[in-house]
Amino acid sequence: MVLLPACLDLGGSWDSTSTTATTTSTSASSSTTAGTTGMTGATSGSSATAAATVAGTETETETAGCMFLGCADTPDPGNVDCDVWGQDCPEGQKCMPYANDGGTAWNALKCTPVVPNPDQPGEPCVVELDPYSGFDSCEEGAMCWDVDPETNEGVCLAMCTGSRVDPMCAPGFYCPLLADGTIILCHPLCDPLAQDCPPDERCVPDSGGHDGFWECVPASSGDGQYGDPCSLHCAQGLACVGSKYVPGCQADSCCTPWCSTSTPDPCPGEGQACVPWYDEGDAPEGYEDLGLCRAP
Repeated sequence: MVLLPACLDLGGSWDSTSTTATTTSTSASSSTTAGTTGMTGATSGSSATAAATVAGTETETETAGCMFLGCADTPDPGNVDCDVWGQDCPEGQKCMPYANDGGTAWNALKCTPVVPNPDQPGEPCVVELDPYSGFDSCEEGAMCWDVDPETNEGVCLAMCTGSRVDPMCAPGFYCPLLADGTIILCHPLCDPLAQDCPPDERCVPDSGGHDGFWECVPASSGDGQYGDPCSLHCAQGLACVGSKYVPGCQADSCCTPWCSTSTPDPCPGEGQACVPWYDEGDAPEGYEDLGLCRAP
């Protein structure tokens, strides 16, 4: 059994960490390794040219897909149903999630063109129009994710392989099925003890029902240190929990560190102990000694 965040009265709206995955996020290594593909080569591949368009140096076209390939000799593939697992689109196209109502939620699939010299998983990318259009600069089998709505820039994530009942990713990644299974991306996992997320993100337990998975999410608030009041996030290596777990906390929630149960006296608070995060025998590989500093 996992000691779910709710059981520890984690501070703020801990469940909101999962909403990043259902909008334009991140998320975020369970096999044990936290190996993620580096985001190198900023504005490399197709994203360099497309980014200039997004920034407003060219006139935005009215027809989706024109920015990347041009519309004079490239017909719009239309809203063609396809299999995101099988990638069964015609050559030169890929099966992509999009919002068929023009809204802000992915709810359908269609074939869209693959750009020349596409961006690879782990590289920066851009989307056309908005994150829900289905058009981006990533290669087939990848999608532009964690998109900044101001710049339309994100990072390519590889799509999961396998099937809906048996999704697979490379070691160090996991496959949460989002948007009713339309989004099938391999998110990098993280280690709360190693704190291997980017500086502006935090490693938190996935609250979308994927027990045992940890993901990097944008730090929406706070760089609090031990004992500081918090609403959702703290500095890297700390969690925002209910005041009863942090001696001397004068707010509803305060910051306390993650800890290793194999380290003698790792906790800073008087009377705190490093309490295992998982019940014995339930910890995923690599997380066996993960604990949280808390008062009994």
